[in-house]
Amino acid sequence: MKSKLKLVTMNSSRVVVSAIAALIMFLFLTPKSEAAISCSDVLKDLRPCVNYLKSGSGKPPAACCSGASALASTATSTADKKTACGCIKTAAQKMNPNSQLAQALPTNCGITLPVPVSPNVDCSKIN
Repeated sequence: MKSKLKLVTMNSSRVVVSAIAALIMFLFLTPKSEAAISCSDVLKDLRPCVNYLKSGSGKPPAACCSGASALASTATSTADKKTACGCIKTAAQKMNPNSQLAQALPTNCGITLPVPVSPNVDCSKIN
């Protein structure tokens, strides 16, 4: 009877270890499709740009470029870019930025933004 109990215990342990290994592999191999970035993250990064985009001139403030740079380094996946795009589009529709300043923002900050700052962008085309 002891040998049967020992065999069942060993088999149960193997099943548990196999299940845990399968779960770990699933978690590491499953692509993440959800955005890690949120609208509040995007808006926090770009908040220092609002006055500049509405009525500024010349170079953007350092805080604006710092926030835009943070956004550019954070929004790397397609899901993040699409989330950022939707947030920026909605904010741009509400604040009505100077389109020339908005378009030139990445260049003026010396960065590449993954999405345009525009109220008219088609976020479904962002990848």
